[in-house]
Amino acid sequence: MRFPLHVTTDNIRHQIDQSRKGNRRYPLVLMLEPLYTCNLACIGCTVERHTGKLKDRLTVDQCLEAVDKSGAPGVSICGGEPTVYPELKELIDGIIKRQRHIYLCTNALLLETKLFGVVDPHPRLTINVHLDGMRATHDYVCDREGVFDKAIEMLKLGKKLGYHCITNTTIFKETKMEELEELLKLLEDIGTDGVLISPGYEYESVDRDIFLSRRETEEKFLRVLELSKKHRITSTPMFLEFAAGLREFKCSPWSTVTYTPMGWKGPCYLIGQKYYETWEEFWNGVDWEYWESRQDPRCQNCKMHSGFEASAVREAGKSPAQLIRLAAWNFLG
Repeated sequence: MRFPLHVTTDNIRHQIDQSRKGNRRYPLVLMLEPLYTCNLACIGCTVERHTGKLKDRLTVDQCLEAVDKSGAPGVSICGGEPTVYPELKELIDGIIKRQRHIYLCTNALLLETKLFGVVDPHPRLTINVHLDGMRATHDYVCDREGVFDKAIEMLKLGKKLGYHCITNTTIFKETKMEELEELLKLLEDIGTDGVLISPGYEYESVDRDIFLSRRETEEKFLRVLELSKKHRITSTPMFLEFAAGLREFKCSPWSTVTYTPMGWKGPCYLIGQKYYETWEEFWNGVDWEYWESRQDPRCQNCKMHSGFEASAVREAGKSPAQLIRLAAWNFLG
């Protein structure tokens, strides 16, 4: 299986419950950013997401309230760098107690001291290590030497200790697809549990010529689609076909909601047009139909999994053949 069984069953149960309630829009993942403090300053990241002061972090109670309010079965703890968060164990324990699945998104530099031996392996905890290429490329993106080697070391140690470990790779303009295949083979040899591959995050506040145009995304993801037939890539085949330009979907910005030290980020993970203090103000204040339509100029190049993976799964639900294909991809992959 590409995902632990309880992750699949929790998501199916959540979607059935929401359908019974008549809800067309509902979160599947909460992007929880407890802090804007980081031990790296990667070239594709926004300034506020790695320069925040530790004293301005969210409290555990604020984080857990966001988990409860969103109702999402999956919680992605990011930031900043979550292993810098002093109350990380308490936060993880609180989310697991609520029977949500955690994706701990990390650069892996502090895993050995801040997580391993502090938080035990758990079926509801997945460590998600960011790797944007092999050594030279990843260290360049992270703007520091040695980060790649440390990440690989921690992945090996994590698997040895019994943690569920996946990786996340962002495809930028300069990404060489041959290098991506080399990375996939390395991660397969290590025994990682999956690889998430996504087009470069075109944050509206990052002014660098590293992000992909729509045409460039489609060209590169035609190759990713080929690689997915040989390697354990966790994106659904429908999403990869969309990223490769073979399908078209509306966006589902409500499927992945983001809570930060500044509040609820609207409308989506990449565009912080407004921050809302309360869940009710956020959920009722965003014009979801407008952002679903992708008519905003900032949405033209976007093919992010956070907006379109849910669209792909929802579309698959309309066809028995596509549902069978999705089930085979998950259970037999």
